[in-house]
Amino acid sequence: MSSFKSGLAGLGALALLLLHSSGSAARHLPTNPQWVKLEAQAQQSRSVAKRQSATFPVYTFTQPLDHFADTGFTFEQRYWLNDRHYKAGGPVIVFEAGEGPGDERMPILDTGIVDILANATNGLGIVLEHRYYGESVPVQNFTTDSLRWLNNEQAAADSANFIDNVTFPNITGDLTAPGTPWIYYGGSYGGARAAHMRVLYPDLVFAAISSSGVTHATLDDWRYFDIIRQYAPADCIAQVEKTIDEVDRLITSPHAETRHAIKAVFGLGNLTYDPDFASLLSNPLGAWQENNWDPAVGSTSFARFCAALGTPDKATVHTAQGITVSNATFNYAKYINRTYVASCRPPNTQDECFGTITAKDSYLATDLSQTWRLWQFQVCTQWGFFMTPPPNPAIPRIISKLVTLDYASLICKLAYPPGEHFKVPAEPNITAVNSLGGYNIAYDRLAIIDGEDDPWRGDTPHSPAAHWRPDTLLRPFKLIPGGVHHYDENGLADHSAEPPQIQAIHEQEVAFVKAWLKDFKPPSKS
Repeated sequence: MSSFKSGLAGLGALALLLLHSSGSAARHLPTNPQWVKLEAQAQQSRSVAKRQSATFPVYTFTQPLDHFADTGFTFEQRYWLNDRHYKAGGPVIVFEAGEGPGDERMPILDTGIVDILANATNGLGIVLEHRYYGESVPVQNFTTDSLRWLNNEQAAADSANFIDNVTFPNITGDLTAPGTPWIYYGGSYGGARAAHMRVLYPDLVFAAISSSGVTHATLDDWRYFDIIRQYAPADCIAQVEKTIDEVDRLITSPHAETRHAIKAVFGLGNLTYDPDFASLLSNPLGAWQENNWDPAVGSTSFARFCAALGTPDKATVHTAQGITVSNATFNYAKYINRTYVASCRPPNTQDECFGTITAKDSYLATDLSQTWRLWQFQVCTQWGFFMTPPPNPAIPRIISKLVTLDYASLICKLAYPPGEHFKVPAEPNITAVNSLGGYNIAYDRLAIIDGEDDPWRGDTPHSPAAHWRPDTLLRPFKLIPGGVHHYDENGLADHSAEPPQIQAIHEQEVAFVKAWLKDFKPPSKS
């Protein structure tokens, strides 16, 4: 059986392209089977976060495999401590590492939001690794059966157990909750986790900050690309819209020679399945969420993509394949050829490099190196987030209409065959997420922080589909102007060198956290 590692061995340059487009360790990216395939190869090459940071001691906490049934098995959950600011009586600031290795989150512990809040409050900073990610792995493989303990309920119970029972090395006293105020911070999926912890365990989690928290799970997540359409540079989006409209017209032609010709213009004449071709054209767009105010954290991939498309004009090109296309489409095709197709070299075929249903076996490897299987399992069982074009044809598209919900969710069928003890549901149980509040999730001392330009904003309480709410000290509700994905998460050693809107949000977070802590009263001892 082939695997992502062996089947994509010839895609080194493509892996580097994907790696360079990533500014964060945990890449909460759009979901469809082709994106997963390309991301899996990137994971084989990924290094730690680009900004250098201090090192912190790593410890482990013993967790049960199953909090709700006694299996007799346990695992060690990793965590890291920053005690440089801690003084007795200070809070514990815990960062939810989310869907990635915890050791790649050290910059957040060093100069980011955890250190900022700990410094302001004499607090203890922690990064807590999520079960199944990094080295907090409780199983011997990633088969469907072995992944059945990877869900929201078990992860929340892990955090609650940790907060309720941990003893910190070299720190005297009992810092468990509710005797010590614990403040839970997370971004993206981790942001949803932070919000859920405040709602589910209010006696243990004194306060929480949900940054770009995707608290509203959905099947058909068309708003992701539509927000990019609205907030990315207008000239670039005009070129994308023109290309996608033209490609869709040609790839759905009743004439086979026309369909083959447009694929060949993009260098993909040997890619069998037309939706795989259409999907690859959307791949560069995901780099939008990797924009960051700090160049050492963010990526310039989207800007380079836009530069390659040029400025809008009415010029056309008669191609060697015998069809005439707009200059926008021709430039887009050159970009895809140069950055993707050229990296797929013999003996690999284009179906092996970019195919889905034509290369099904490559989704079935289940050894522990196949870490791409983890977040996708959560997507397929509880979260959804399958990216598609807008359902309303009056809304312009920047991804092909061939990227349907059936195509985007195909990964669930390809990667997770039924096990002996667990079967992935026909649709993700998004009710398990949304029953905790969804767009309307709210609690005293729960802050909602989002970025105006974040493509994931459609799944947060700042979604265009959500009701606006007031921004108060007890329930902060803040939108960062021009902000993309969890823009407040990282920081600089010299905070005065941060952009004004980042200094502002960090100052606001410090202010409301300090105000909250004034209200903390430890429970009286019986």
